[in-house]
Amino acid sequence: MTRAKLYLPFLLTGTLITSCCFRQRPEATQEIIVDGSSPGRVFEGIGGVSAGASSRLLIDYPEPARSQILDYLFKPYYGASLQHLKVEVGSDSNSTDGSEPSHMRSRTDANFDRGYEWWLMEQAQARNPSIILDCLPWGAPGWIGGGHYYSPDMANYMARFVEGAKKAHGLDVRYAGVWNETRYDIGYIELLKKTLQKYGLPTRVVCCDLYPGERQWSTISDMKAHPQFMNAIDVVGVHYPRRNGQVTTPPEAKTIGKPLWSTEDQPPFGPGGAISQRSWNAGGKGWAHILNDNYISGRFTKTEIWSPVTSYYDILAAPNSGLMYANTPWSGHYQVQSTIWVTAHTTQFAQPGWRYLNTACGRLSGTGTYVTLRSPSTDDYSMVLETIGAKEAQNVRIEIAPGLSRGQVHVWETNATRRFDHIADITPRSGEYNLRLDPDALYSVTTTTGQRKGAAAGAAAAPFPFPYQENFDKTTLHQSPRYFADQDGAFEALPCMSRPGRCLQQVVTHRPISWGQLSPDPFSLLGSEDWKDYQVEADVLLASPGYVSLIGRIDSANYFLNKKSGTSRWPSSYVFQVHQNGQWELDSVSYSSPDKKLAAGSARFGLNAWHHLCLSFRGDQIRAMMDGHVLASVQDTSHRQGMVAVGSGWNLAQFDNFQVR
Repeated sequence: MTRAKLYLPFLLTGTLITSCCFRQRPEATQEIIVDGSSPGRVFEGIGGVSAGASSRLLIDYPEPARSQILDYLFKPYYGASLQHLKVEVGSDSNSTDGSEPSHMRSRTDANFDRGYEWWLMEQAQARNPSIILDCLPWGAPGWIGGGHYYSPDMANYMARFVEGAKKAHGLDVRYAGVWNETRYDIGYIELLKKTLQKYGLPTRVVCCDLYPGERQWSTISDMKAHPQFMNAIDVVGVHYPRRNGQVTTPPEAKTIGKPLWSTEDQPPFGPGGAISQRSWNAGGKGWAHILNDNYISGRFTKTEIWSPVTSYYDILAAPNSGLMYANTPWSGHYQVQSTIWVTAHTTQFAQPGWRYLNTACGRLSGTGTYVTLRSPSTDDYSMVLETIGAKEAQNVRIEIAPGLSRGQVHVWETNATRRFDHIADITPRSGEYNLRLDPDALYSVTTTTGQRKGAAAGAAAAPFPFPYQENFDKTTLHQSPRYFADQDGAFEALPCMSRPGRCLQQVVTHRPISWGQLSPDPFSLLGSEDWKDYQVEADVLLASPGYVSLIGRIDSANYFLNKKSGTSRWPSSYVFQVHQNGQWELDSVSYSSPDKKLAAGSARFGLNAWHHLCLSFRGDQIRAMMDGHVLASVQDTSHRQGMVAVGSGWNLAQFDNFQVR
């Protein structure tokens, strides 16, 4: 309720901070009664979604930067202190910013060390043993169900992932999803639940991660109509649950008797669909409002952000989606963004198992929101208040009902100039105290202690090393070499064919079941988007019918732009490809105009033989060479600068002695 009262100063044990100041004149003051017996749902945490290859470059960071980044994400009482981590169940298919490796590339294959998600879960759990682990597939290997995703094969594939996490890494994956942002199949979800149980796994099923416009809440009516379906689902999860800024949770979802989660969320997109969390104004403010409003309007008890860290190249889709920015491992540079501290305003003040107090959750009269949570085992409570969009300061009077601590409370603030600062300590008078809230600010008020603001800083930014060369001999077998980011298929270090040492091999020969209708052919990229005049070259070998390619001046590898344009095969770039019969072509691929074949011909080539390919750029002059012979020399200005890649069809291909100079 709101009552006009004289604004009383609160008693401080430290320095008085201007954002919590005493005003002499009377003003309207909103009164909030914090009653520990108030009904409310159980808070289940704030989490991150490592998927779509969004964490690819993190594992390549040198120490101590890598551990510092992980601390900011997962270490309790240090940074974001994430309480939940969901990872992609890889399928070797593009899932936004690349492909993540499959743990089963055939019915008899099983490898629980491929990729980096196992490592990331281990690192998160090492820092926070209480972290909740979750998994969700974006696609599936092509052998699954004879090309049909919803099949017993897929249910077993999921169960093997969870089982492998436990047996190979000591990880308890407590939740599993169905298929990212794809229309679900009721029978399959019932089968998935039974299959997990058959394996003796207590993993719960989250359904069904749908995007707005995809009958996002149809799960609710289907659950009511199908009791077995209702029993198979443990959590109802949706993505980006708002339209025109308003949360869309229907009333029947709030009474279905299942927890409601926002299983993928994000601050509002900027102009042109861009994502930016680097500043308070661009990302932090929006995230602050979402975390509160998801409970107030939607009764969501968990919110998960895609992604925990931007550890993928900027030319890929949805740049800068993460709480942190860390995609230059060669430099050790990273940025701790405002969204880290916005997240900390909840995660460092309330733990999963705390309970929302509904009568102390609501909207501020002068614009903004507030939520209050209490500990299940003590009389502690925490309140998170945000004033995003407010034009003037506003006054709030807090009254603590019997049953909760009336001891000293601690005030923390984030705004345009502050980042998670402890600004005041207040001693309530007769269980009451006052707050003065500045516009466009975020506050946490708590009876708990132990909160901390991490202080580590990354190295200075530096460009990608140039010239660059890699012979793959020091790359761990079955892993990706440093800085290479697979965009479809899987490029891994394996023993070279018919020569000593290790080579980079594209190993996937059957197109996966992809998320969405379009996906590129296999390629793996690296380098700098600023590179202009250079030569990229490599030794190549085709081990099965198909083709092999070098790609240069990649100015965009945005899967969503690619999908929209209908060009699914390659990134926006110049592509030099050679088939097993010696036919070759040099193409300009563009997302904004039709692809151009710049040159084509034939040369001596074949299977299981090494050849040397080279693609060079100088101004508008482009040359394609094989074994020292110029095959094409053309002029074109479609792409003036960009990154490099190696690629192939869905066939076995090897690369060695890769260099850019």
